Amino acid sequence: MRSLLDQSIPTFHRYIFDQIDWNDRLFAVVGPRGVGKTTMFLQYTKAHLVDKKIFYVSADNIYFSTHTLIELADEYSKEGGEQLFIDEIHKYAGWSKELKQVYDTHPDLKIGITGSSVLDILDGNADLSRRCPMYTMQGLSFREYLKIFEHIDVPVFTLDGILANQAEIPEVRHPLPFFKTYLKSGYYPFAKDSEFNMRLLQIINLTLEVDIPLYAGMNASTGRKLKRLLSIIAKSVPFKPVIDKISRMINVSRNDLGDYLLDMEKAGLISQLRDDTGGIRGLGKVEKIYLDNTNLAYELGGNVTNIGNIRETFFYNQMRVHHDTMSSRISDFTINGKTFEIGGRGKGQSQIAGAIDGYIVKDDIEYGEGNMIPLWAFGLNY
Repeated sequence: MRSLLDQSIPTFHRYIFDQIDWNDRLFAVVGPRGVGKTTMFLQYTKAHLVDKKIFYVSADNIYFSTHTLIELADEYSKEGGEQLFIDEIHKYAGWSKELKQVYDTHPDLKIGITGSSVLDILDGNADLSRRCPMYTMQGLSFREYLKIFEHIDVPVFTLDGILANQAEIPEVRHPLPFFKTYLKSGYYPFAKDSEFNMRLLQIINLTLEVDIPLYAGMNASTGRKLKRLLSIIAKSVPFKPVIDKISRMINVSRNDLGDYLLDMEKAGLISQLRDDTGGIRGLGKVEKIYLDNTNLAYELGGNVTNIGNIRETFFYNQMRVHHDTMSSRISDFTINGKTFEIGGRGKGQSQIAGAIDGYIVKDDIEYGEGNMIPLWAFGLNY
């Protein structure tokens, strides 16, 4: 832990940092690979070592080859430990039962865990659902990217503020060059790494070959089918899934395909846009499938990446963090009764003519007017 804390740790706090109740007896942070869960735990640990007795450990540490979580908690509690952070809890076999025992036997010990978003932290072999608040962490917003890599401070704007054309980037007259860079390589905290593309491909491969097959209870050969499925999606997005056709293409049953798509969605590789038949936060009918974020779209789409797909992917990716974003019957998206049509500079009003509260979201414009809103502005909402 000390060696990790002695390394350079970013000082900027992700959007979810202040949403977490760090003093909860037990809480979990889940999210896709590479979005910064470990960094966030190390930031909190380093900042509070003076006033709290905190211990950070990763569940894949070799220590656990001969010791258990229970042993660690017992020893740490005897030494007066106050807070225990366990990173990548999903890599420890039987974590849920042991974690429940630690929770029950050490009421004075506060515990924070991180885990794969593929694995439902609250669906283990022990009943942790009532004990463990869960926070889901997403990649960088456009606003966070500007702060971390361009050192530009931008406040968070609510959806109402964005729709009133109040969103702005102080001291930046021309936001589009920054925005285009973000779309290609700004979603992950390692955006400026010289080996960005290699790291992104590594995340994709490990998610498909290790995370989903292992933690969703699939055999290793499933990884090849998942790769094939992702390839089909990458060449077609956004598209309305024809389940029977895709099932035949990768040689799986309809039921298995639905599970694969849901696991890939949890893992942060794809996004499924649903209608409102499932109710708020329900699982309605899937109307379109996208890649999860624009960085993935550019990486997997290559030279044939469609700009219309990029625009819709960005809007959905950014707005779903705080809003139930669903498919629209007359346009692209609907949020709380508001209708959004996404397009380029020349996009007209015809597709929202029947909308009670409709907006045209335009790429390639710097500023908005009336119900025409610049696309980049929606990246400032978290």
